[in-house]
Amino acid sequence: MEKLKRLPDAELEVMLAVWSFGEPVSASRIQEALRGKRDWALASLMTVLGRLCTKGYLSCSRQTRPNLYTALIAEEVYKQSESRSMLERLYGNSVQSLVASLVGGNAVGDEELAELRAYLDCLEVEK
Repeated sequence: MEKLKRLPDAELEVMLAVWSFGEPVSASRIQEALRGKRDWALASLMTVLGRLCTKGYLSCSRQTRPNLYTALIAEEVYKQSESRSMLERLYGNSVQSLVASLVGGNAVGDEELAELRAYLDCLEVEK
């Protein structure tokens, strides 16, 4: 898996909005999707969109009016890269340490642990 550059929170929120549409999307629709989270002026959003294009996360089609933005990096690819990076940085590649931290911090309860056990059992059966 390729290692992608980590996006700052503001850029990640824009990417999450773009990914949620699943199709090329205009800046005004992205702005609407971000309303309540990031109430940016359109000029501010355009700056962020330009940065994401420069970084290779988005492409901009200027052949239409309004311009349409398309994700070049799939959401799942980014999440996998970011998860791997976080696991390496914070937990020394130890999934057990990650889960222990989540359980110890009460971020994961009994229901989530049961779901995790069931998921791991399914993976084992598939192999």
